[in-house]
Amino acid sequence: MGEKAKIILSEHEYEADVVVGTEGEKGIDVIHLRRDTRNVVLDPGFVNTASCSSAITFIDGEKGILRYRGYPIEQLAEKSSFLEVCWLLMKGELPNTAELEEFTEEITTHTMLHESVREFYAGFPRDAHPMAILASVVCSLSAFYQGDVGNPEDITYRNSLRLLAKLPTIAAWAYKKSIGQPFMYPRNDLGYSENFLYMMFGVPAEDFEIVPEMVDVLNSLLIIHADHEQNCSTSTVRLVRSSMANLFASITSGICALWGHRHGGANQRVVEMLQNIQKDGGNAKKYIEMAKDKKSGFRLMGFGHRVYKNFDPRAKIIKEKCHDFLKAIDCKDPLLDVAIELEEAALNDDYFKERNLYPNVDFYSGIIYRAMGIPVPAFTVMFALGRLPGWIAHAIELNADPKNKIGRPRQIYTGSTERDFVDIENR
Repeated sequence: MGEKAKIILSEHEYEADVVVGTEGEKGIDVIHLRRDTRNVVLDPGFVNTASCSSAITFIDGEKGILRYRGYPIEQLAEKSSFLEVCWLLMKGELPNTAELEEFTEEITTHTMLHESVREFYAGFPRDAHPMAILASVVCSLSAFYQGDVGNPEDITYRNSLRLLAKLPTIAAWAYKKSIGQPFMYPRNDLGYSENFLYMMFGVPAEDFEIVPEMVDVLNSLLIIHADHEQNCSTSTVRLVRSSMANLFASITSGICALWGHRHGGANQRVVEMLQNIQKDGGNAKKYIEMAKDKKSGFRLMGFGHRVYKNFDPRAKIIKEKCHDFLKAIDCKDPLLDVAIELEEAALNDDYFKERNLYPNVDFYSGIIYRAMGIPVPAFTVMFALGRLPGWIAHAIELNADPKNKIGRPRQIYTGSTERDFVDIENR
């Protein structure tokens, strides 16, 4: 017999199984709690509720551990390519040479968008937020691939390839729309990251120069963002997919969930904060003191993390990449000077050290995107490019689970009790 947990209610005791994961994580299985006791668990934000079992990503927030399918993020960021990680998340194992070559070729041959999709961009205002364009165009792909035939697994895989291939094109065209430049069609002779940078920054009038350091840091950023278990956007993808919505609609829901500043938009808030500090004279130490004063109303963006209570392992990776990249391209951005001063001030302050408030991945990624020339509103789009394979992997995993159910959270009702309708003349 496995371990049991007892929930003591006024009426009686409820005994539940304790579920143990492969890394020793424990959870109390309350699937029949309401059926047997008429009680539910109230957990706003689901901070203590496991909505599923998953074999994709493991996080230990106290120890600063992040692993995809068992592989430490440090090793993947150093040794693998983004498409290798995509395959790993989707398939469960690292690809061999033949598998990676075939996968890469399949992705490469799907990068083009239907010409009718190009016409959609004409309908968006020039100042449309790139996340609005990204979500709209991804959802519209449902209309272009609604006639696929085959078993559901094959259709999902084909649509996964299409999404991985086309999202960089969709994102780059959103940027080109915002600055009034011609759209750049994808090039099949370029790698995944190189092709995206070409579509973003290339122009028809001149040759495009690939900067190796930019390709390297982009590959690392995509990898460290590829999955993060049951975060807001991933949970949203799984919830929408549980209704058996198509993959394009499910991924669109993840894009929309990612948009908010509490999630994927956090790196944008970092840069906006740095801009405000710069406008105020660039005195980073002043804002460090304000962050420690609860009465100031100022919150230091890009420090600490909801899950990681020690350090964010992704931030450790990208911090080094950030400094190397800035040095390699000889970046002379005053805003980045403010960021570096703020980072040093916080890392040497006892208040922050005692509370383990270290710079997180959003702090460094925002700095890198700015140095790359990515406009601030598109930062969250970059996050979406990286997170896509994780979303796909979770959608696939949910469908493969024979016990999957449509998501249907409960609530505790706090509204009016029963009352009679009153005719309008008597109200």
